[in-house]
Parts: sequence; structure tokens; C-alpha cells
Amino acid sequence: MSDVTTDKISELASGNRKMINDLYIKVFPKIKSYVMKNNGFSEDAEDIFQKVLIQVIARYKTKPFTIQSSLDGFLYVAASNLWKRELNKRKRVVTNDKVIELVSEDEDLVMASIEQEKWELFQEKLNNISENCKALLKLFFKKVPYKEIVVQLGYKSDNVVRQRIFNCKSQLTKAIQNDIRFNEFN
Repeated sequence: MSDVTTDKISELASGNRKMINDLYIKVFPKIKSYVMKNNGFSEDAEDIFQKVLIQVIARYKTKPFTIQSSLDGFLYVAASNLWKRELNKRKRVVTNDKVIELVSEDEDLVMASIEQEKWELFQEKLNNISENCKALLKLFFKKVPYKEIVVQLGYKSDNVVRQRIFNCKSQLTKAIQNDIRFNEFN
């Protein structure tokens, strides 16, 4: 899948009109649905989708990359992350005509791109740890109660789950921090 996905990103970056139209037909409705379910409007979804395409193209042209998932899924996650960022930004907006926004559109896209790269690094390292740790951390990140994790994964007690989560988080953190890309974010 990786080579096919890389080819698709390359086509997108080269401005392939058919590819872009296909993405609008296939991916945009999902993103629009997500944005509208999360306090947005159709116009917001269009803006987010365009920003994500620009972000991916700019990032690929600067430093070609591969993704481990489908391009559709990648764009959806990038759009949802960008929309969450937009919603947080809107919460901080002061309604005063004399206040000038300090963050430019370009800076915002750069920050969103960096956040996306961090998310990709996290996902990659999560996929590389043991299956047991992966299953445990996925439940933990979904905020599943410890008692339920005990039952689902067959541990003896809440304390064992807490201890195992701590160890798995430590492994994941170490794997992320030992990756050369981690230092690029700091």
C-alpha cells in the first residue's frame, strides 16, 4: 500500500486535476460530515479540506514522505486535526474590532503540518510496540475504565493494569524520543 500511497501523494503534489477531483468526490463528503457534526458549516469544511490539501502538497514538495495508511484516511485525520485546532482558535478569539490577530494563515498551516507530523510519528511508534501494549494503550487513550480493561484483556487487577500502562507508555515515549524526527520538533 505504501508505494501506491506514495504515488498518490506525488500525483497530488504535481497538481493532477483528476486526482484532486476524485479526492473531492471521495474524501470531502466525509470531512464535511465531520466538520458539520462538530460545530462547523459547509464553508468551514471546504476551507479545512483546501488547507489540508495545501498542507500535504507543501510538505511533500519540501520533503517527500510516505504514509502508512490510505491517502483518504490520512487526509481525513489531517482535516480532523486541523478542524480541532480551528475550534480551539475560535474559543480564544476576542470580539473586539481593534484586536489584531497575531497568528497568520501561513503560520497556522505550518503549525498544523507539524502537529500532523507528530501524530504520524506517534502512530508509527504505537504500531511498533508489542501487540499487548498496543491494545492496552489504545483502550487507555479511549479512556476505557481500568476495571473494564482488566476484564477485556484478562489482567488480575486494576493495579496490574496501571503498572502495565505505565510501562507501555514508557516504552512508547522512549521509542518516540529515540527517533531522529523527534528532535526536529523541538
